[in-house]
Amino acid sequence: MQQSRGGRPRDRRIDEAVLNATLDALERDGYVRLTFEDIARRAGTTKPALYRRWPDRRRLVLAALALRLGTVRTPDTGCTICDLNEGINVFVAAFGRIRPDVLAPLLADCGTDPALRETFMATLFEPPRAAVAEMIDRAAARGDLHAGLDRGLVLDMLGSLVHYRALFGHAPTTPAEVERAVEALLRGIAADYPALVEHSRRLAHPHP
Repeated sequence: MQQSRGGRPRDRRIDEAVLNATLDALERDGYVRLTFEDIARRAGTTKPALYRRWPDRRRLVLAALALRLGTVRTPDTGCTICDLNEGINVFVAAFGRIRPDVLAPLLADCGTDPALRETFMATLFEPPRAAVAEMIDRAAARGDLHAGLDRGLVLDMLGSLVHYRALFGHAPTTPAEVERAVEALLRGIAADYPALVEHSRRLAHPHP
């Protein structure tokens, strides 16, 4: 069991209770109204116990959101259209569980501290980007995409579909919109877009 800074064993049960209480509070009240007093009460612990683990609200919330997003996985079916559609929808659903009034004020709160801003990006935006990068790399290895593709630009275009609306909360992102966005992108970067469409159709409707 991990030692705390004071030398006593750190109780993982308290960590779990606090992080779950934080996620519940974020869903109920958003970020701005979240307090250590409320979290400690709901987790059945004390404010000093929280401060020993997370020195401020920003770090506590980032740890809780990392717990929520850290288990997200993307598919690998061998079908580029299927993988991109399903993979992006996985992240849309994950971010959809985070209230819009959490991400924007949290980013503003972290923005004045370069290290915290880096943690914010690494916690919330890098995991989806890395997962989509894997899907793009697999598609490129299969020869489904143009050679010399600007991988970073493609990742930004796909990532913005999830992150922009998650951050500002001005509109939902539906599966139909994801499908149209993937279609629009692949029409420009696929080596043979009609062949990709035919492949996805065969997988969806196999011949008897």
